[in-house]
Amino acid sequence: MNPITMEWLDKAEGDFATAERELKVTTDPNYDAVCFHAQQCAEKYLKARLQESNIAFGKTHDLSLLLDMAVSIEPAWDVLRADLQTLSTFAVAYRYPGDTAGEDDAREAVEKCKNFRQVMRRSLGL
Repeated sequence: MNPITMEWLDKAEGDFATAERELKVTTDPNYDAVCFHAQQCAEKYLKARLQESNIAFGKTHDLSLLLDMAVSIEPAWDVLRADLQTLSTFAVAYRYPGDTAGEDDAREAVEKCKNFRQVMRRSLGL
């Protein structure tokens, strides 16, 4: 596997671990952070898959755009679009004042992230 792909995977796994760990916190959990790190995990897995296929993606956080690029190599992934849009919404909506994630939002974000992560890991032979 390409060394840069491995770096993306390491960063994705760091975000996944952070989201899961923060979801388990019983005193003052930061559900906003859970949602953000779930989105970041998905983003970095997409970038790892694109990197491994030598598809340039630039500096973007847009999961829909990254998925558009990825379906050229994995057409079946288009069914993941709704979950990725939800992850994007969670990550953006709760990063700024005006809205706060609740426990249900955080659990949903982690669940969608887990499902997406599983698909990505299979695709990368992990």
